[in-house]
Amino acid sequence: MSRIGKHPVIVPAGVTVEIDGHTVKVSGPKGTLERTFTPSTTLTLEDGQVSVNLIEGVEDSNAQQGLTRTLINNMVVGVSQGFEKRLEMTGVGYRAALKGTDLDLSLGYSHPILYKAPENITFEVPDNTHIVVKGISKEQVGQVAAEIRMKRPPEPYKGKGIHYEGERIRRKLGKAAK
Repeated sequence: MSRIGKHPVIVPAGVTVEIDGHTVKVSGPKGTLERTFTPSTTLTLEDGQVSVNLIEGVEDSNAQQGLTRTLINNMVVGVSQGFEKRLEMTGVGYRAALKGTDLDLSLGYSHPILYKAPENITFEVPDNTHIVVKGISKEQVGQVAAEIRMKRPPEPYKGKGIHYEGERIRRKLGKAAK
Protein backbone atom coordinates (compact mmCIF):
# COMPACT_ATOMS: atom_id res chain seq x y z
CA MET A 1 0.00 0.00 0.00
CA SER A 2 1.19 3.48 -0.81
CA ARG A 3 1.77 5.52 2.32
CA ILE A 4 2.37 8.85 0.60
CA GLY A 5 -0.70 8.43 -1.60
CA LYS A 6 -2.99 8.26 1.43
CA HIS A 7 -2.14 11.82 2.54
CA PRO A 8 -4.17 14.61 0.94
CA VAL A 9 -2.49 17.51 -0.87
CA ILE A 10 -3.29 20.71 1.01
CA VAL A 11 -3.96 23.64 -1.32
CA PRO A 12 -2.58 26.92 0.13
CA ALA A 13 -4.32 30.28 -0.13
CA GLY A 14 -3.89 31.94 -3.52
CA VAL A 15 -3.74 28.63 -5.40
CA THR A 16 -6.72 27.21 -7.29
CA VAL A 17 -7.09 23.59 -8.35
CA GLU A 18 -9.56 22.44 -11.01
CA ILE A 19 -10.21 18.73 -11.56
CA ASP A 20 -11.92 17.64 -14.79
CA GLY A 21 -11.98 13.84 -14.86
CA HIS A 22 -8.31 12.88 -14.85
CA THR A 23 -6.98 16.31 -15.85
CA VAL A 24 -5.75 18.61 -13.09
CA LYS A 25 -5.15 22.32 -13.65
CA VAL A 26 -3.33 24.25 -10.91
CA SER A 27 -3.08 28.07 -11.00
CA GLY A 28 -1.17 30.27 -8.63
CA PRO A 29 0.82 33.50 -8.36
CA LYS A 30 3.77 32.11 -10.38
CA GLY A 31 1.78 30.57 -13.25
CA THR A 32 -0.43 27.70 -14.37
CA LEU A 33 0.31 23.98 -14.77
CA GLU A 34 -1.92 21.33 -16.30
CA ARG A 35 -1.47 17.56 -16.41
CA THR A 36 -3.54 14.51 -17.34
CA PHE A 37 -3.18 11.42 -15.13
CA THR A 38 -3.87 7.75 -15.81
CA PRO A 39 -7.41 6.53 -15.06
CA SER A 40 -6.18 4.03 -12.44
CA THR A 41 -7.03 6.41 -9.55
CA THR A 42 -9.83 8.84 -8.72
CA LEU A 43 -9.19 12.48 -7.82
CA THR A 44 -11.42 14.50 -5.48
CA LEU A 45 -11.24 18.11 -4.27
CA GLU A 46 -12.87 18.78 -0.89
CA ASP A 47 -12.30 21.60 1.62
CA GLY A 48 -9.08 22.82 -0.01
CA GLN A 49 -7.54 19.34 -0.14
CA VAL A 50 -6.93 17.07 -3.13
CA SER A 51 -7.31 13.36 -2.37
CA VAL A 52 -6.07 10.54 -4.59
CA ASN A 53 -8.07 7.34 -4.06
CA LEU A 54 -7.49 3.78 -5.22
CA ILE A 55 -9.79 1.97 -7.61
CA GLU A 56 -10.34 -1.63 -6.53
CA GLY A 57 -9.52 -4.25 -9.14
CA VAL A 58 -7.14 -2.08 -11.20
CA GLU A 59 -3.71 -3.70 -11.26
CA ASP A 60 -1.40 -0.65 -11.02
CA SER A 61 -3.74 1.53 -8.95
CA ASN A 62 -1.61 1.12 -5.84
CA ALA A 63 1.57 2.18 -7.62
CA GLN A 64 -0.12 5.13 -9.34
CA GLN A 65 -1.64 6.51 -6.13
CA GLY A 66 1.65 7.70 -4.61
CA LEU A 67 2.98 8.96 -7.95
CA THR A 68 -0.18 10.93 -8.72
CA ARG A 69 -0.28 12.49 -5.27
CA THR A 70 3.40 13.53 -5.49
CA LEU A 71 2.98 15.03 -8.96
CA ILE A 72 -0.05 17.06 -7.83
CA ASN A 73 1.85 18.24 -4.75
CA ASN A 74 4.79 19.32 -6.96
CA MET A 75 2.37 21.27 -9.16
CA VAL A 76 0.90 23.06 -6.12
CA VAL A 77 4.35 23.88 -4.70
CA GLY A 78 5.60 25.00 -8.12
CA VAL A 79 2.85 27.56 -8.77
CA SER A 80 3.05 28.91 -5.21
CA GLN A 81 6.81 28.87 -4.41
CA GLY A 82 8.65 27.63 -7.51
CA PHE A 83 11.66 25.35 -7.84
CA GLU A 84 15.35 26.00 -8.42
CA LYS A 85 18.54 24.08 -9.12
CA ARG A 86 22.00 25.53 -8.54
CA LEU A 87 25.00 24.66 -10.69
CA GLU A 88 28.69 25.43 -10.16
CA MET A 89 31.50 25.54 -12.71
CA THR A 90 35.05 24.49 -11.87
CA GLY A 91 37.90 25.05 -14.28
CA VAL A 92 40.17 27.75 -15.63
CA GLY A 93 38.27 29.99 -18.05
CA TYR A 94 34.89 28.34 -17.41
CA ARG A 95 32.27 31.05 -17.01
CA ALA A 96 28.62 31.85 -17.61
CA ALA A 97 26.82 35.06 -18.54
CA LEU A 98 23.28 36.06 -19.41
CA LYS A 99 22.49 37.27 -22.94
CA GLY A 100 18.95 38.53 -22.61
CA THR A 101 17.12 35.50 -21.21
CA ASP A 102 19.58 32.97 -22.69
CA LEU A 103 22.69 31.53 -21.09
CA ASP A 104 26.11 32.08 -22.69
CA LEU A 105 28.63 29.44 -21.55
CA SER A 106 32.41 29.41 -22.06
CA LEU A 107 33.50 25.86 -21.26
CA GLY A 108 36.96 25.48 -22.77
CA TYR A 109 35.73 24.66 -26.26
CA SER A 110 36.81 26.67 -29.30
CA HIS A 111 33.38 28.33 -29.37
CA PRO A 112 30.93 29.71 -26.80
CA ILE A 113 27.74 27.73 -26.17
CA LEU A 114 24.42 29.59 -26.19
CA TYR A 115 21.68 27.75 -24.26
CA LYS A 116 18.23 29.15 -25.07
CA ALA A 117 15.86 29.46 -22.11
CA PRO A 118 12.78 27.24 -22.53
CA GLU A 119 9.32 28.59 -21.73
CA ASN A 120 8.67 29.03 -17.98
CA ILE A 121 12.40 28.77 -17.16
CA THR A 122 14.58 31.67 -16.00
CA PHE A 123 18.31 31.77 -15.39
CA GLU A 124 20.25 33.76 -12.81
CA VAL A 125 24.02 34.16 -12.79
CA PRO A 126 25.05 35.48 -9.33
CA ASP A 127 28.70 35.38 -10.39
CA ASN A 128 30.44 34.02 -13.46
CA THR A 129 30.90 30.49 -12.06
CA HIS A 130 27.41 29.88 -10.63
CA ILE A 131 24.10 29.31 -12.44
CA VAL A 132 20.61 29.21 -10.89
CA VAL A 133 17.82 27.56 -12.93
CA LYS A 134 14.32 28.59 -11.77
CA GLY A 135 10.84 27.58 -12.85
CA ILE A 136 7.43 26.32 -11.77
CA SER A 137 7.73 22.74 -13.08
CA LYS A 138 10.05 20.53 -11.04
CA GLU A 139 10.51 18.18 -13.98
CA GLN A 140 11.45 20.94 -16.38
CA VAL A 141 13.86 22.63 -13.94
CA GLY A 142 15.65 19.32 -13.34
CA GLN A 143 15.80 18.51 -17.06
CA VAL A 144 17.24 21.92 -18.01
CA ALA A 145 19.83 21.72 -15.21
CA ALA A 146 20.83 18.23 -16.39
CA GLU A 147 21.15 19.43 -20.01
CA ILE A 148 23.40 22.32 -18.94
CA ARG A 149 25.49 19.94 -16.83
CA MET A 150 25.94 17.62 -19.83
CA LYS A 151 27.58 20.42 -21.84
CA ARG A 152 30.72 19.74 -19.75
CA PRO A 153 30.21 17.04 -17.10
CA PRO A 154 32.73 16.94 -14.25
CA GLU A 155 35.77 14.82 -14.99
CA PRO A 156 37.21 12.56 -12.28
CA TYR A 157 40.89 13.57 -12.40
CA LYS A 158 40.89 17.33 -11.82
CA GLY A 159 37.19 17.82 -11.09
CA LYS A 160 36.75 20.35 -13.91
CA GLY A 161 33.29 20.81 -15.39
CA ILE A 162 29.74 21.76 -14.42
CA HIS A 163 28.25 20.11 -11.34
CA TYR A 164 25.32 20.60 -8.99
CA GLU A 165 25.93 22.70 -5.91
CA GLY A 166 26.99 20.36 -3.12
CA GLU A 167 27.54 17.40 -5.48
CA ARG A 168 30.50 15.28 -4.50
CA ILE A 169 32.65 14.26 -7.46
CA ARG A 170 34.47 10.94 -7.11
CA ARG A 171 38.11 11.62 -7.79
CA LYS A 172 40.60 9.21 -9.32
CA LEU A 173 44.32 9.07 -8.79
CA GLY A 174 46.47 10.12 -11.68
CA LYS A 175 49.21 8.11 -13.28
CA ALA A 176 51.51 6.60 -10.65
CA ALA A 177 55.24 7.30 -11.03
CA LYS A 178 57.79 4.46 -10.80
